Amino acid sequence: MPRKTLRPREKRDLPHPDSKFNSVLVSRFINKVNFRGKKSIAETIVYKSFDIIKEKSGQDPLTVFNSAIENARPLIEVRPRRVGGATYQIPMEVPIMRSTTLAMTWIIKIAKTKSGHSMCEKLAQEIFDSSKKEGATIKKREEVHKMAEANKAFAHYRW
Repeated sequence: MPRKTLRPREKRDLPHPDSKFNSVLVSRFINKVNFRGKKSIAETIVYKSFDIIKEKSGQDPLTVFNSAIENARPLIEVRPRRVGGATYQIPMEVPIMRSTTLAMTWIIKIAKTKSGHSMCEKLAQEIFDSSKKEGATIKKREEVHKMAEANKAFAHYRW
């Protein structure tokens, strides 16, 4: 008998698009940057970092941001599964919503760990690096893919 009853989860609605770029993805990113309920500060940080991206690269910041998220999204990850008393790391495909959430989380977390400049500049640099397929976020993605490749032998435990 399972410990918890399995019932389908209710789908949550996507947030409203942001005011400046009219993009749901940017709105989700702002909500991820949000710290202690100060959404206006999170909006300021994201929009300033987009201005920095536009100034440095001369490209549309929304396309740079979309390519950064697309490049940082993991395709496969390992999930722990308990089989016969042993816990195996089983490689599984990542749903699109989860993969974009992971990519956004990694970009923000890596930008926070950098030292030196303001958060706007660090975030802009990490987004720009991810769009060029370099930087710590892409390294993290490759690390996740390597882990999944190493545990490919346990893929038959997937159900």
